[in-house]
Amino acid sequence: MNGKHIEIFLVDGVPGGMTTAEIAGWTGHVLASERSSLGALLRRPEAQRNGAYLFLSDDSDAVAGVRTYIGRTENFARRFPAHAELKSREWDRIVIVTNKDDSFSEGHWGYLESRLVELARLANRCTLTNGNDPQGRRLSEAAQSDMEAFLAQLQIVLPVLGVDVIRSRETAKAADSIESVSPEFTLTDTRRKVDARAQVIDGEFTLLTGSTVIAKWISKGIAEATQRAYAVYREEHERLLADGSIVVENGVGRVARDIRFTSPSRAGAIALGRSCNGRISWTWSGGTYAQWEDRGVDEINEDAHGIAELRLTDRS
Repeated sequence: MNGKHIEIFLVDGVPGGMTTAEIAGWTGHVLASERSSLGALLRRPEAQRNGAYLFLSDDSDAVAGVRTYIGRTENFARRFPAHAELKSREWDRIVIVTNKDDSFSEGHWGYLESRLVELARLANRCTLTNGNDPQGRRLSEAAQSDMEAFLAQLQIVLPVLGVDVIRSRETAKAADSIESVSPEFTLTDTRRKVDARAQVIDGEFTLLTGSTVIAKWISKGIAEATQRAYAVYREEHERLLADGSIVVENGVGRVARDIRFTSPSRAGAIALGRSCNGRISWTWSGGTYAQWEDRGVDEINEDAHGIAELRLTDRS
């Protein structure tokens, strides 16, 4: 996969403030803002143009802890005052997607809105609050191709801004990069009826749909530090049960959607119901996760060792 030059601009000059993002050579423009900057956002030129938008909010009861609304408008600044439902609802962040040369018609944005909702449902990384599935406008084959190319770039920009609601395995595979998706790792425990599969996808350790894991967290630990850690794991496992990420069938937990973790050890603990050294416990045809993670490092060390020996030989 070719590298991407993404330009991030902090409008307010501070992290966490209003932010714009563009990719070199892409006609798209993304503006992200916290709710506290809504007034300033509505005065921005981006808010006066055709575009699509996403409302995002943290919600512990939502899938993956995120609630999302996706829409489109000819003029967001005029649309928002009439958006009574979203004005009253709790939301934390808004993202507006526009086209710098303003060449897309209402039909183009209707198509994009429909595809964004479709991808969000496919990724299953949020709870969508859209009442109905938007019906994309009929576009010519050429126009659809243009919008799919536009969307491919948007799928790269949004995660850079911390918006992962349309990020999925399919997105990574579409990137056509050997670095995007790792080999498939497995973790099994016959006694606990655990048969889990995972991959590193776009840098995230992902427990895959269809894996079987513990149905209920029972372990408590003996040492005080272990008890605290297990309490955190138990809470996370219960949250995954509550939002439907893990469903219990015949006393076995089944992963109903891809679940992302910050480390293989955390994923392993949730699967097994106990502490786990994920770098060793997760394996693939080439060895352990640790061996896959360190791929290429041995060659570099060997090259460095060879250079050092060569220099010693030259000195002697």
